[in-house]
Amino acid sequence: MRTYKQLTQEQRYQIYALRKMGHYQTDIAKCIGVDKSTISRELKRNQGQRGYRPKQAQCLAMSRRKKGQRRICSETWALIEAKIRLDWSPEQISGWLLKHHGIQVSHEWIYQYILSDKQAGGDLHKHLRCRKKRRKRYGSKDRRGKLPNRVSIDQRPEIVDQRKRIGDWEVDTIIGKGHRQAIVTLTDRKSRFALLCKVEQRKADLVSDAVIDLLQPVADSSHTITGDNGKEFAEHERIADELGIDFFFAHPYAAWERGANENMNGLVRQYIPKNRDLLSVSDDEVFQIINRLNHRPRKCLDFRTPFEVFFEQSVALKS
Repeated sequence: MRTYKQLTQEQRYQIYALRKMGHYQTDIAKCIGVDKSTISRELKRNQGQRGYRPKQAQCLAMSRRKKGQRRICSETWALIEAKIRLDWSPEQISGWLLKHHGIQVSHEWIYQYILSDKQAGGDLHKHLRCRKKRRKRYGSKDRRGKLPNRVSIDQRPEIVDQRKRIGDWEVDTIIGKGHRQAIVTLTDRKSRFALLCKVEQRKADLVSDAVIDLLQPVADSSHTITGDNGKEFAEHERIADELGIDFFFAHPYAAWERGANENMNGLVRQYIPKNRDLLSVSDDEVFQIINRLNHRPRKCLDFRTPFEVFFEQSVALKS
């Protein structure tokens, strides 16, 4: 996906020189490394009565930018900064402001604000989500062995795929540096509501204990749980019996079949990167992570929070 960047004064001098040499807009764009539409827009917006002059174009552009920034009052920027420090993404902030306050601030402006803060020595950029590199997995043979009496996702009710009800959960585990300790993660497919619990080891009995403890308070409104084929879910029958729900298993190496949970794990990694030892993660920190993730507005939820969707729907089901 292309990302738009403001032209610099040096690039404007290049445009001026290349036009003087008779180059077309497409050639100029390739030469300075921008899209041809950027050159077209630049010439239309920043050209004076005597034609295109780089110094004048730079002044016009900066004046327009400052005028646009003044449209957003300082109180709004303070609110935006507070949400950034809660690790909300610029897109989430933009959608939330429009939905709840009727204030229109594009996510691109918020990114520019964060960039300006970084250049001034600020730390807002540290609250942006880190993008990890994805490595291709070669081969598709499952070498982990088969869990006894596992029920395939192929037998899961179709309503689960539709995300129309609360109580269809996806489960996984996150491991830290040196594979010491683990975090059990549960995500509701409809609301994206998350539950986390740290365990001393990624063993089946400890993981099943954690899953049961996490879901026990909402067992009455829970229907299914879907996990991968890891050995830590060997006690899936116990989980299903004690909670009164159905346990299904995704196909090997088909992470997209548990997309909500995989995405949640990525969000958790913003706070607990792979190179961090989980021994240093306290239960209070896990609680803080849950709290932030469940109270962060989501685009897929029309910028409502998982907390709002989960508990509004749960109350409606019980009434």
